[in-house]
Amino acid sequence: MDLRLRHLTLGLAAGLAAVPLVTVPSASASASASASAASAASTSAASGLVVERSGPARSVAFTAARDGEAVIGFTVSAPGVSWARKGAEAALLAVSVDGRHVTDLLVPSADPTPRTLGLGTVRHGRHKVTFRWAKGSAAEARRVVLSKPKVRQPKDDQLVLRHAPIVVGRTLDASGRPGGDPYQNAYTDAPLVAWHETLPAATPGHKVLEYSVIWSNEDGGTDTPALMARWGRTTDIEWVYRVEVDAAGNRVPSTAVYQAPEHQTLGFTGRYEGDHPVMQTCTLNNNMCDTATPDARLRFLLDTTATRPADRAREYLMDQNPWTYRITAQEMDREGKIENPSSPDTQAVGDLRTYLYLEFTKTTGAAPGTGSAPGVSLGVRLKSDPSRLYRSDHSVPSWSISRDGSPATTVELPAGTTVADVASVEAVRQPTGDGDNGASATVTSIRRGFFLDRNYLPQANSSITWTGSATVSPSAPSAVLWHS
Repeated sequence: MDLRLRHLTLGLAAGLAAVPLVTVPSASASASASASAASAASTSAASGLVVERSGPARSVAFTAARDGEAVIGFTVSAPGVSWARKGAEAALLAVSVDGRHVTDLLVPSADPTPRTLGLGTVRHGRHKVTFRWAKGSAAEARRVVLSKPKVRQPKDDQLVLRHAPIVVGRTLDASGRPGGDPYQNAYTDAPLVAWHETLPAATPGHKVLEYSVIWSNEDGGTDTPALMARWGRTTDIEWVYRVEVDAAGNRVPSTAVYQAPEHQTLGFTGRYEGDHPVMQTCTLNNNMCDTATPDARLRFLLDTTATRPADRAREYLMDQNPWTYRITAQEMDREGKIENPSSPDTQAVGDLRTYLYLEFTKTTGAAPGTGSAPGVSLGVRLKSDPSRLYRSDHSVPSWSISRDGSPATTVELPAGTTVADVASVEAVRQPTGDGDNGASATVTSIRRGFFLDRNYLPQANSSITWTGSATVSPSAPSAVLWHS
């Protein structure tokens, strides 16, 4: 196993063990419970669970210390499964609490991976989480191993868990029309990770909760080469639901909205399970509808307790879940979206291991004139040929980054390039359209810069970082940020 992933796995297990709000009883502690509860306990914390295609469901018994929202964490793998291989993409488990289906678990890798899922609202007392093999699993999937499952009720995250959306699986065909495979998210555009952001509200004591999801890719939407240049990834990241809550944590009427087709913001009028809005991925670029089609089969209640630092890119959540880089790379390869052989001389997306993944911080100054606003692209020079500048925008003006903050981007380089081969990283000012309004742009940091390793995971202990101040302007359109 990759060392970094192993450390994340061990860290998750240690973190879960340190939160005793909800306990998973051992076999000896459940002696007085029912036979089924005792069986569930005996297969839980010590040995983990093994769920097989032809085998019975497996359960974990737990005691909720109070009424409220619960999550379950574990390390999971599916031997023989690979998101890179057609017919072996993933195993799928249906997860229920006390017999009520709450979420599905997609397992797209044979490598042990730390995961957490929402379980919804539970009442004080004893409960049982059951994992059952589900239709939609790839033909080659045979079993799923869940190590050290642990249920928690994180006290400080009750509010964000209470309003977290339930994302119903997509059911479109390849052209975007209804009637497609209701299990398609088990092999394409899978929802992988979710998080929340807490925003200010106009009313004192109120706050706005916004929820976002990372999908493994998008079958429609932004052109993939432009996605790599302007966003630094091939996953799809979208906010899906936003709601204002009062001081007691209750929904403020008429404030719930969602990101609808064509990236519209519409009022949510769909149904709720408790305070969880139920919505469906209903476009090929992963926008939402507030009603679900009757043929839908999958549902995902992802753990939304994670959040994003205000000064970081949304891709920060991928960095915190490095396995997402592997999944999106494998999907791109399996679906034939990767240029072969890879070449930085073309705009086509190459092997995702040939890119330098960068996040930087920039601000744009006042515009003295009219015309298009300037974007900033990042360029890389290699020690082997410092005369050549490899640009994140591939010299396409509209692929330059005009938004301020901490955007992410990528620079495609020759196969086999490592951080040790990089001579410098530069900022390049590039007007994004017609004309030039003359504004300058100032870059103050490179937050991270890494390559993916042979397993498509961010390389550990091999990153480019920089802090300082470099301004690019019409008269000085480029500036060196980092050099070896």
